[in-house]
Amino acid sequence: MTKLLARVLSSLALVGASFFPAFAQTSAGQNDRQAVKNIVLVHGAFVDGSGWEPVYSILEKNGYNVSVVQNPTTSLKEDVAMTKRVLAEQDGPALLVGHSYGGAVISEAGNDPKVVGLVYIAAFVADAGESVQTLLKDPVPGAPVPPILPPQDGFMTLDKAKFRTAFAADLDPKRAQFMADSQVPWGVEAFGGTVSDASWKTKPSWYVVATEDRMVPPAAQQKMAKRAGAKVTEITASHAVYESRPAEVAAAIDRAARSARPNTDVRPGAT
Repeated sequence: MTKLLARVLSSLALVGASFFPAFAQTSAGQNDRQAVKNIVLVHGAFVDGSGWEPVYSILEKNGYNVSVVQNPTTSLKEDVAMTKRVLAEQDGPALLVGHSYGGAVISEAGNDPKVVGLVYIAAFVADAGESVQTLLKDPVPGAPVPPILPPQDGFMTLDKAKFRTAFAADLDPKRAQFMADSQVPWGVEAFGGTVSDASWKTKPSWYVVATEDRMVPPAAQQKMAKRAGAKVTEITASHAVYESRPAEVAAAIDRAARSARPNTDVRPGAT
């Protein structure tokens, strides 16, 4: 009986040796195919894509293929078109990340079939028929009012004297002053551009709430994230959270990329 049991155990060991390595190899292959490696970053109003550099560098170091959209912030339609051009260059599934006004952009551009998930960074999560303007129409009682100056020739800027306090209170004063002096005028058409089809209704989303934000009230951020069913990460930071806390923002994007499941129908070159 003992000899018979020994022979059975020996046979099982041989079967296991041949089966389990193959199973492990298959699982690893599946995980490789499911990994989302393309990340597209979309900036918001009053700034350009260079502010993403700290987050970009961390994600690149971690093996991601990262692209930064230089949307002109002239109109929502043009900014969505610019974002889709960058998405067309991706060699497969992509995670779309938007900061501030960039949230409205990715809500619309996220309908692109290559997009498998959306990450909002202190951003506006607009529904169909909504714009940043409508989302700001009824501010939370007691919330700070962004120091946006009256439009000039169809474009808006932030009061330079109040820029740091409102936008980048936790950045080095010299850096904040440079941002104020080099700010990109925000088009009235972008501010009032309405989303036609909100992609967060059909695709998974994540949200980074900047708890010390004085541009987009944190309470409003929480409300928009909840409406979208987004998984929330809170970071103690200003509106410029992507520059002041890049490691934490990159970590939140990384978690989203690991959680998102690529559409198997997406192939390189798909549009």
